[in-house]
Amino acid sequence: MRKTGSKGMELPSLWEKARKLIGPEKGVVHLATAAVLNAVWDLWAKQEGKPLWKLLVDMDPRMLLSCIDFRYITDVLTEEEAYGILQKGQIGKKERERQMLMHGYPAYTTSCAWLGYSDDTLKQLCTEALQDGWTRFKVKVGADLQDDIRRCRLIRNMIGPEKTLMMDANQRWDVPEAIEWMSKLAEFKPLWIEEPTSPDDILGHATISKALVPLGIGVATGEQCHNRVIFKQLLQAKALQFLQIDSCRLGSVNENLSVLLMAKKFEIPVCPHAGGVGLCELVQHLIIFDFISVSASLKNRMCEYVDHLHEHFRYPVTIKKASYMPPKDAGYSTEMKEESVKKHQYPDGEVWKKLLADQNN
Repeated sequence: MRKTGSKGMELPSLWEKARKLIGPEKGVVHLATAAVLNAVWDLWAKQEGKPLWKLLVDMDPRMLLSCIDFRYITDVLTEEEAYGILQKGQIGKKERERQMLMHGYPAYTTSCAWLGYSDDTLKQLCTEALQDGWTRFKVKVGADLQDDIRRCRLIRNMIGPEKTLMMDANQRWDVPEAIEWMSKLAEFKPLWIEEPTSPDDILGHATISKALVPLGIGVATGEQCHNRVIFKQLLQAKALQFLQIDSCRLGSVNENLSVLLMAKKFEIPVCPHAGGVGLCELVQHLIIFDFISVSASLKNRMCEYVDHLHEHFRYPVTIKKASYMPPKDAGYSTEMKEESVKKHQYPDGEVWKKLLADQNN
């Protein structure tokens, strides 16, 4: 039972207080919610014997909408509007599903051009990626302008003018600095600049977005967005041209569904964040569903791929011809190998024991 104060008023529980202090709908509470609900979706898909993308594609639109919390977003998207989008998405759905099964969803690579890579490493990785059929590349920028100019010129010369180049500043700049910096990098024809400033600065992103339009450079952001409300405001403010959902930052599949539907209403392409560590395994399901049932378009759309730590997962992604091939195993592809879990379990796992021992020496 809940305790009451001296005047008979109910006192909030410790959980409710904690939720308000470290949340609500953001921070550690939201990340924990995502973890639990991602596991629930994994179990649901396994119970149905389908990969998650297929579970969503086959789901009745009303059932799908019952999974979404429309609170705080009805000023831009009502449940009936969302239903209309899903109903329209039924047209040509089977053909788009066959297209995905045959060709997969287009991906881009972030693995070639991290900050700190030597020129030799960068050249080697770009050469290998080109040989593997990659046509979309992302380069990290923001530490040093002259170094960025040199590295971007090197990459652009290697991949040629016809291939797609994106840039990612990982929240490095103030707003005026972002505009000035990108005006110097515009010669390399980037499709977008990702996270040019604080992920919480909606109006700052809008200012940057407006300033870069004449240069033909879009703004991409979203991997650090707390919840659907931030995405709503980014869309309302015309602060981004490319929307980047994250399968573990938002409140699992449920909240991501609401963002996919809002992006469709605003006709903003979704290009998910998937920086390895299992994120690729999860988000592939969401973006494949988006194409088949919501957006029905591949124009200016691609999903990030980083070749990092896939070996720890039972159902790692399959990349063919620089595209995500739809998973066939039932579930959300979240399950890690038992051996990997044991090795990394805190504090008795092999990895942690070594780290703790090294700290004590």
